[in-house]
Amino acid sequence: MHNIDIIKPANKYLIEMATQPLKPGKTRAVRRKSRATDPRKDATRFYYKGNRYKQLRAFVAIVKLGTLARAAESLFLSPPSISLQLQALERELGTRLVERGRRRIVVTRAGQALFEQARPLVEGLDTLDTQFHSAVAGLGAGELTIAAGSSTIQYLLPPSVARYREKFPGVRLQLANVTGKGGLAMLRSNQADFAVGSMLDVPDDITYQPFRRYDPMLILPVGHPLADKPDLRLRDLSPFGLILPPHRLTTYRLVDLVFQQRKVPYTVAIEVGGWEVIKQYVATGLGISIVTGICLSDADNGKLVARNMRAWFPQRSYGVVMCKGKYLSIEARNFINQIKPGLLAHREHDEPGDSER
Repeated sequence: MHNIDIIKPANKYLIEMATQPLKPGKTRAVRRKSRATDPRKDATRFYYKGNRYKQLRAFVAIVKLGTLARAAESLFLSPPSISLQLQALERELGTRLVERGRRRIVVTRAGQALFEQARPLVEGLDTLDTQFHSAVAGLGAGELTIAAGSSTIQYLLPPSVARYREKFPGVRLQLANVTGKGGLAMLRSNQADFAVGSMLDVPDDITYQPFRRYDPMLILPVGHPLADKPDLRLRDLSPFGLILPPHRLTTYRLVDLVFQQRKVPYTVAIEVGGWEVIKQYVATGLGISIVTGICLSDADNGKLVARNMRAWFPQRSYGVVMCKGKYLSIEARNFINQIKPGLLAHREHDEPGDSER
C-alpha cells in the first residue's frame, strides 16, 4: 500500500532528493540561491519605492500650497491621508520637515533642503508621459507658457519666437502678458514654465540669468532745447515735465531713486503705460521721457532725439526668470536655447533686477 513505486514521478524525485545526503558545499549554494530569489525581499523593495514617491509627492504639494487641506484637494486625497504620508516620511528620514500651525505649515530647514531636491523629481515624474510623447514625436509636440511684460514681448522676444516657431512648429506657445509680480505668481503656482524680464530684486526662491543689457535713454521731440546741448547734466531736465510709466512699475521707481539720491528736483507731467504711447506723446511735444534702449529703433530717428543717460542711470538687464529647483520641460529648454545658447549653464544668479518692465 505504501510502496514507493506508486508515488507520482515528481513526488518520487522530491523524496529521493530529501533522503540523499548533501554534498560538501551544497547547503551553502542552495541557501545562497534561496536568498537571491526570495520574493519577499523584492516585494519589500518595490513597496518601499512606491511609497516614497507618494510621500514626496504629498510633501511637495504641502510646501507649495501651504496647507494640508489644499495639498489633499490638489492630489484628490483626504487630509488624513496626506497627514499620514507626511508623518511616515518624517519618521523614515528621522527629522521634522514642517511645523504645523493653526492656519499654515512652516517649512523647517531640513524640509526646505528636501523640497529643493524632491520638487524637480516629483514634477519630472508627473510630466513624464508628456515629455515621453514629445520626445517620440521628434520634439515637435507639447506646450510652453512664458510670462513676460509688454515691452519684453514687443521688443525682445520676437526674434527668439520666430526661430523657435520655425524649428518647433508643433509646440503650442503662450506668451502671458503680466507685470513682474504677476509673472512671479505664475511661476510659483506652476502656471508658467519660466519668465523673461528685467529684475531689480531677486527673491530667495528665484533664479535670474541675464542675457541682454540696455542703456537708459533720454528721448526728446525734434528741436527740443536739450537735443543738442553739450555736457548734458541731470539738473538740466528739471524745468521739463517727464512722461513716465505708472509709478508701480520699475522704471518710475528707478527714475525717482536717481533724482532723490542726487537731490535734483523733477516733475512728472504724465503717467501712461506702454513705451510706444510714451514715444508718441514725446514726439508731439507733451513732455520728455527716460526710457530703456530696448524700445528704440531706426523708425524713431525722424520723430525723436535720443541721448544716452548712462552717466546718471544704471543699465537695465533682461534675463530668464525661474523657480529654483524647478524641472524644465524639453520645450522650455529649447526656447531658452533660442534666446542664448548655453544660458542654462550660466550660474551667475545674483544679478539685481525686477521683472516689472
